[in-house]
Amino acid sequence: MADKPSLLIVDDDSLITETLSFALSREFEVLVSDSRRHAISLLRQLDQAPQLALVDLGLPPAPHRPDEGFALIGDLLAHSPSMKILVLSGQNDAANARHARALGATEFVAKPCDAENLKSILLRSLQFRDAEVSGLAEPETDPLIGASPPLQKLKNQINQYADSPYPALIEGESGTGKELVANMLHRLSWRRSKPWFALNCAAIAPTLVEPTLFGYAKGAFTGATQNKSGYFEDAADGTLFLDEIGELPMELQAKLLRVLENGEYQRVGETQQRFSQARVVAATNRDLRQEIKNGHFRADLYHRLSVFTISVPPLRDMEKDKTLLLDHFQNFYAAQAKLQPFSLDESAQRLWEEYHFPGNVRELRNIAIRLATKYAGQRLSARDLEPELDMDAPVDRQGALLQERDPETLVEQAQKHLQRERGFNLDQMLKQWEQGYIEAAMKLTRGNVSQAAKLLGINRTTLYSRMESLQKQQ
Repeated sequence: MADKPSLLIVDDDSLITETLSFALSREFEVLVSDSRRHAISLLRQLDQAPQLALVDLGLPPAPHRPDEGFALIGDLLAHSPSMKILVLSGQNDAANARHARALGATEFVAKPCDAENLKSILLRSLQFRDAEVSGLAEPETDPLIGASPPLQKLKNQINQYADSPYPALIEGESGTGKELVANMLHRLSWRRSKPWFALNCAAIAPTLVEPTLFGYAKGAFTGATQNKSGYFEDAADGTLFLDEIGELPMELQAKLLRVLENGEYQRVGETQQRFSQARVVAATNRDLRQEIKNGHFRADLYHRLSVFTISVPPLRDMEKDKTLLLDHFQNFYAAQAKLQPFSLDESAQRLWEEYHFPGNVRELRNIAIRLATKYAGQRLSARDLEPELDMDAPVDRQGALLQERDPETLVEQAQKHLQRERGFNLDQMLKQWEQGYIEAAMKLTRGNVSQAAKLLGINRTTLYSRMESLQKQQ
């Protein structure tokens, strides 16, 4: 069993999970879950995350809507960015499929699905995953592909900060490659021959974060049968990468701050002071300044972590780099699968350059995988390409998908507004906001509807219809 690749199946229909487990158990070590919450709990108990996941969109407590499934895709990728996620769902309209892929799913398969076909899709995804992991283990001289000004700025920052002993904070949206940047900071420094340790703070149970980072003494808690060093000790004078630092529990933030200030820490269950010389590099897709205002992150820890701040640009700001990345990934995956590369005609190229890529490089890579498989050796038109793109995915001002916005913040703002305003009318307020944003986008783009739609994160035809609707209401 240990030699088999592992597959997590998340579906609340026991008949489906039992059937799939039986059909796929010869090739995969199958783990089963019936909800998003249980799936995350299960992952946190495993020493290694599954290489593959097969998830339904309609999960409890809202099985008739895709929300839980969409959220689970993000949760799984936060837990293990290298995991390949396939969606197997009866909620198979085109919009759901496009949005699932924009969030990071490799493929969308409609129910019912032939078991042999599903098995071949999973094995192909595993092949691509293994190739990607091998590529990370033996990286190129310059793994950051592109020549746009934002990417050149990023490369300059990495070279400038690599040899520094001070902490660095890497900020950027999901899917932009923050761990790659952290690894480059390590490889380009004098620490490249020193240890590299990485902890995803979102992928581990809160109760395990402290013993994992600082180690523990024998008898410190149930199951602590021997003394165990933690990441700070094992990293020595190398690099410790803390991904999703915004997920770190408040009670541990004070202990991390202490290590950053003077290098001191203690194993759980010990009184002996230990000292670390590891360089800490942290990453987040959250706005930590807003987290501080909300009382979820310590201001003093933020200032210690952000001695150097590196912002990884979203893909929509990287101009022609989107085409360079497409060429790179499609050649890579076509070679892995022994297929002829595809190409884009003029209409498809224009659509590719205009697309805003809400899922960033991760989304682009998955699109390249699907196109390389489906259109080997062919020349694609815009009509071929458009079904692969989530043209209507809304993007907020930070560029994250709107569904990832903190709901508590929105509720607090709405409460304050309702308390201040008398005679409030929701329809009127929404129309005012919509009209204001449309007018602002049109001014910024000097009347270019395509560019305005891109700024607003909607399809051009959608913008046209909304403008016409607002004119009729005036």
